[in-house]
Amino acid sequence: MARAAARPIVVQKYGGTSVGSAERMLEVSNIVKSSLDHNRVIVVLSAMSSTKKAEGTTSRLLEAAKEVLKPNSQRYLDIIDIIEEGHLKTVENAVTKGPAYDDVVRDVKAECQRLRSFMSAAEVIDEISPRSRDVMISTGEKLSARIFAALLQSQGVEAVYVNLDKLVEEQFDEKAIDQTFYDYLTNRLTDILGKCTDTQVPIVTGYLGPVPGSILTTIGRGYTDLTAALIAVGVKAQEVQIWKEVDGIFTADPRKAPKARLLSSISPEEAAELTYYGSEVIHPFTMEQVIRASIPIRIKNAFKPEGNGTVIVPDGWRPPQHAESIEDFTPGGTRIPKPSAASLSTPPHHAPTSHPNGFAEDDEKRPTAVTIKDNVIVLNVHSNRKSVSHGFFAHIFLALDRYGIVVDLISTSEVHVSMALSPNVKEVKLERALIELRKYGTVDVIRNMAILSLVGKQMRNMVGIAGLMFETLAKHNVNIEMISQGASEINISCVIEEESAQAALRAIHDECILGEYVE
Repeated sequence: MARAAARPIVVQKYGGTSVGSAERMLEVSNIVKSSLDHNRVIVVLSAMSSTKKAEGTTSRLLEAAKEVLKPNSQRYLDIIDIIEEGHLKTVENAVTKGPAYDDVVRDVKAECQRLRSFMSAAEVIDEISPRSRDVMISTGEKLSARIFAALLQSQGVEAVYVNLDKLVEEQFDEKAIDQTFYDYLTNRLTDILGKCTDTQVPIVTGYLGPVPGSILTTIGRGYTDLTAALIAVGVKAQEVQIWKEVDGIFTADPRKAPKARLLSSISPEEAAELTYYGSEVIHPFTMEQVIRASIPIRIKNAFKPEGNGTVIVPDGWRPPQHAESIEDFTPGGTRIPKPSAASLSTPPHHAPTSHPNGFAEDDEKRPTAVTIKDNVIVLNVHSNRKSVSHGFFAHIFLALDRYGIVVDLISTSEVHVSMALSPNVKEVKLERALIELRKYGTVDVIRNMAILSLVGKQMRNMVGIAGLMFETLAKHNVNIEMISQGASEINISCVIEEESAQAALRAIHDECILGEYVE
């Protein structure tokens, strides 16, 4: 895309709930039009969704795909009818009558009819391949992007609908997906968007097209974040904005820790740790792509656009000359007023001023945030031999890998290994893995556990922070099942009982992060 020096490019990605109704789409159109005063904007959309994930378009499409394979079930047709009716209602309530309205009504009906035909064909052959499932779920992003483009067009904006369902044209080995594949996607996106003129606003489907191994397996839910990131890298955007239904990244989940504070900025490493250990911050592939290109990521609230959000700041990045600090930086030189206390979803605490390393600007350095990951299962494997062969650990992890079981934390000794398993482990696969593991020793399974993680980029320089963390847990009668701290010392994690998790989160947050003494 040709660059206009005076108008930096901003990529805005909107989540499903942000565009989940006609009212929400109208609100988002106001955000986009306001941004156009100072920036060139590329919009990436998820499929429409309500506050209940099961009622989202993508979830319904996945449900319909399952129904196709059930004998004598025509329920998938009912699901498609519900999807079509919902999207046509959005068009009716959001798009002004005229040519754009007539075109989008025709296109929505045609897209849903194509989906019916595709699923009917799958029913006949009684098979849905990973690629076919990708094609089915792409309908959600295509419908939302097409409707939003029509909405902007009806308001006089030169919006262009960009469908990415033919993005991948070359063959890739699904077992060897690496950076080469993402570089290929970036180049393809750059070529496609390069066809848009400087005055046009591309409205892009968050769906990347059928990717090797299926988009859900290779990338996972949240692939629209990755689409936005790759576009930003390709067009050399000044910022990626991820618009969600939260104000940004907090020192803890404000629903569980009432004193949680909004962070103005955070490092990529900290954001990655928070994402992995329970906080829904951003898709990890997204961060990896844009941070490599030194592009900041801003998390903002589509329901409260006046807030500055939280910026994930690449190492060594500096704000443009027009910005006094990261909090003041917005693309194009605009300064968004800081939100009032009443507009925040948390009590009126002043958000701590943070450096790009994520630490509060006060006399005493503190960790950045604390998070909880629930529904964890702990496996304890005790060797059945007094001395362990070098293959003991290899056998254990090969058995887990065979059944696709992910280990979040590990603690070992010469004859013992404790592992905290990812919450999404399937019970059938776990039982099969346990049969194999019992060949090498006694296996204990502990359920209903949680991982508590204290995160901070420079915790290695915070003398006594681990002691304070465990002392705080002991004071609140929280028993620790296992402890893990990585060599990078960016987080200290421990496994505790799930029923103690919320109280432990509050205590660790208030004492270790805020520095308050809690009885």
